[in-house]
Amino acid sequence: MSASASNYERLMMIDLRSDTVTKPTPGMRAAMAQAEVGDDVYGEDPTVNALEAKAARLLGKDAALFVPTGVMANQLCLRLHTRPGDEVLVEGTAHIIRYEGGSASALSQVQLCCIDGDRGLLTADGVLAAIRPKDVHNPPTTLLCLEQTHNFGGGSVYPLSTIREITKLAGDQGLALHLDGARLFNAAVATGVSAAEFAQPFDTVSFCLSKGLGAPVGSLITSTRDRIAKLRRLRKMFGGGMRQAGILAAAGLYALEHHVTRLQEDHENAKSFALQLQQVPTVYVDPDHVETNIIVFEVVRSDRSTQELLQAFKENGVLLNAIGDHLFRAVTHLDVSNADVEQATHKIGKVLANA
Repeated sequence: MSASASNYERLMMIDLRSDTVTKPTPGMRAAMAQAEVGDDVYGEDPTVNALEAKAARLLGKDAALFVPTGVMANQLCLRLHTRPGDEVLVEGTAHIIRYEGGSASALSQVQLCCIDGDRGLLTADGVLAAIRPKDVHNPPTTLLCLEQTHNFGGGSVYPLSTIREITKLAGDQGLALHLDGARLFNAAVATGVSAAEFAQPFDTVSFCLSKGLGAPVGSLITSTRDRIAKLRRLRKMFGGGMRQAGILAAAGLYALEHHVTRLQEDHENAKSFALQLQQVPTVYVDPDHVETNIIVFEVVRSDRSTQELLQAFKENGVLLNAIGDHLFRAVTHLDVSNADVEQATHKIGKVLANA
C-alpha cells in the first residue's frame, strides 16, 4: 500500500476508542500559538494561572492546580488524603483501580477496598458496610473516591441526591472525599446540575481537559488553598512540575470557554448510535443506559473471539475498545459526527453479518 493510500485509510477511520483521541481544533491551536508563557514551577506562567483561577471558579473552590494527566490528579489526591497502610474505598470497576497501573499501592502505599456498584454507582449503604471497624487488626478507612461520570459503567451519572447522601455519611464517619471528575462536565451538561454543585461536598475534585473537552493534555485539581499548596509540592515530587506550560494551559482555557456546551452533541450522537446498534441482530445494547457519551454493547452469537472482532471492525474502518469478553465500548467526541455514527453502525453490522 502506498503512503498516500495509507494516509487516506487513516483519514477515513472512525475512531470510537475514547474521547482522548480528539485533535485540537483550529481555534484551539491558534490559542496555543498565541499563549503568553512563563515558568510555572516558579508560579510565573500567566496562562496557567488564568486556567487554574477559571477552574476554581467553575467548581466553586478556592484554588486549582494544573497537572499533566488525570491519573496524576487522582494519585496526588490519594497521597494527600492518606498515610501508608490506609484503606481507600472505591467502586470495584473505578478508573483508579482498573486503569492507573497499580499506582495507589506503588506511590501512596495504600490498599483499595472495592465495593460492588450498579453500573459503577455506589449507594450509601454499600459505603457504610465497607468502612472498617477502628481496631488494630484493620487498616484505617480514611478516603472515599467517587467517579463522575463512571467510565466502566458506560458513562453513568451519579444523581446529585445520591452524591449528597453518600458524602454526608462518609463525612460523618471521618473520611476524606475525592471526586474523580474526569468527565464531570459531561455529567453537568447531561443533567443541568452545575459542576460546582456536583463538586461542593468533596475535599478535592479533579477533571480532565483531554477527554470530551478536546484539549491535547492536562487535568485540574480543585480544592482549598491550603490543600492546593500541599498538592503543588506533591506534584513536584511526582515529577509533574512543568515549565512554560501556558501553551498547554491555553488549550484548556479554550476548551472550557468553547467546548463545554457542545458536549450535548456527543451525548445525542451516543444515544443515536445505541438506538441504531439495537437494530443489529447480534448486538445487545440498552439505549436507556446511555446517559452521556459512552456506549457499552455486547456481541452475541458470534464464533469469532473478541480480538478477532476488534480486528474485523478495524479493517472495516471502525476503532473500538474491548472491555470484556465480546463486550465493547464506544465513545463519541468532537471528531465524531452523526454521519460517522451512522457509518459506524453500518460497518459493524456488515462485520457481524459475516461473523
